[in-house]
Order: sequence, then C-alpha cells, then structure tokens
Amino acid sequence: MTTYHIGDLVEQRAAFGQALLDLGDEFPDLVVLDPDVAASTRTAPFRDKYPQRFFQTGIAEQNMAGIAAGLTTMGFIPVASAFAVFLTHRSGDQVRNSIAHPRAHVILNGAYGGLPTGGAGATHSAVEDVALMRALPNMTVLDPADATEVALFLRLAVEGKGPVYLRTVRCGVPVIFDETHTVAIGKAVPLSEGNSISVISTGMMTPRVKDAAASLAKKGIRLKHLHMPTIKPLDTEAVLDAAKNGAIVTVENHSVIGGLGSAVAETIAEAGVACKLTRLGFQDIFLETGNDEALFDQYGLSEAKIGAAISAALR
Repeated sequence: MTTYHIGDLVEQRAAFGQALLDLGDEFPDLVVLDPDVAASTRTAPFRDKYPQRFFQTGIAEQNMAGIAAGLTTMGFIPVASAFAVFLTHRSGDQVRNSIAHPRAHVILNGAYGGLPTGGAGATHSAVEDVALMRALPNMTVLDPADATEVALFLRLAVEGKGPVYLRTVRCGVPVIFDETHTVAIGKAVPLSEGNSISVISTGMMTPRVKDAAASLAKKGIRLKHLHMPTIKPLDTEAVLDAAKNGAIVTVENHSVIGGLGSAVAETIAEAGVACKLTRLGFQDIFLETGNDEALFDQYGLSEAKIGAAISAALR
C-alpha cells in the first residue's frame, strides 16, 4: 500500500488509481471497467499496466454496469469507475437489478462526488448519489476522508463480498491518517472527545471539521468529533453515544436529504433520544459551477462557515 503523509494534499481520485495498481498483482482476478473517463478517474495507469484486465465500454454506463455484473459470475472482481452522477443515474436500473439485487461483488467507484468537478459543469455535481445508493438493499456505501482511507477501503471492498459504492472526490484533500490507521465497515472513527457538542462528518468534510474543531478548542469549545466513513451500514451505537451531548451537527459534501444527516436523524428518532440535530450540506438544491472553495464557502461548507455553524448550534 502506498504511504501518504499527514498534511499532504492528495486527490482522492489519484489515491484510488494508485490503490488499484497496488492491488493489481495481489489480486489477479481484479478487473477495471471504464466509460471513457480513465484519465479523469485515474484508472488509466491500471489500463497501461494491465491492458488485458481493463475494459473500455465507451460512454455507456448502463452497459458497463451490466458487464461488471456478468464478470462476477466468471470469478472476476470488477471495479467500475465513473463520474458519480452518471454512475448512479444513467446506470441506476442495472446497478439495482444486476448488481444490488443478486448481491454481485462489484465495486462501484463514484468519482467526482459532491461539489468538486474542476469546472466540468453544474450537471456533473453529484449531490444525491449517497442517497440513491444508500436506499438500495445489499449495498455498502463508503465515503472516505482522505487518500489513506481510499486505499484501505478499496482493499476491504476487493477482499469482501457483495456490492460496494465507494465515493471519491476530484480535488486535493489533506491527509489526516497515516499508515497506522485501520478501518472497518460500519465503524465510526473517533477523532476528538468533548462534551460541548457532537459533530459527525464524512468524506472530505472530515479534515475541514478537524481543523474547525482545533480553532473552536482555542475558544474553549471542545467537540466530540466522529468521522463516519461508512454511511451504510451506519454505526448507530456511535451515533447514540454522540447524542448524549444533547446536540449533533452533521457535515457532508452531499445533499442534507438522504445522506449522512438523514441517516443520523433516523437513528436518533427511532431510538427516541432527545437531541437537537443540525445538518450541514447542500440544502435541497442543484449546485452552481465555479471555483470549488468559493462555492463551498457560499454553501456554508468552508472551514470558517462550519465552525460558525457549530458555534450557532451550541448556542
């Protein structure tokens, strides 16, 4: 496994591509499918090293999903990599009926998750992909925090069974975990303990919340911060423990509908726990296109805006 150093700024798509290479020799049945976005989702290096194990389907995500499902019946471990918005929408029928329903061992890499698209256009922002995948029976949904977790969760997905949706983003994300970090499906990662308020974050938002927590600590506000890399199955025990602080803020690079915030709300409601919940994410909107950081700030997901929202929730 490639080692990343804490503080480095690494694109998750690059970490995904490198992880495929790292796993290539170890898993000879690992194959990759691509709908003409190999350069963008960083599967091109795998194509160059293992040309006989790389399948270019053209811009036909539906066909790609069907082929991936078929390959599992022949003993292969297919990784289908595409832009998240097209992977979940265009091939939604095939993912549901050919992959999720029969529990086919297909790893779906939803690249360009959430807001960061590098100016590809507003239609390329996947703000509802987690909600769609989370609603599918048998589907595991992963949203790693950094390059280290991308590699670790891809390995778990390859070694495991059944369908997995792995969400990755285009932009550089600070590395917050080193080579000693371990992951497990369905387990939250505690990052700080505090009794002021609880914050549960996922994906690329976790490094931002981590930085916001450090700034808030200087003001005497100490967070209980949980990173939730597995959206499904959710670590409900960790959520209910976080609820003991009386207030939770969820932070995600996704719509507040159907993603992490919804999963936490369902858990709290079903348990009958008295806990105030604030969901930070995209508020039932399609996104504009432009500079990633300017837009994150506009939508309240910059480090400063996250910190301000946590402070407001505490008050």
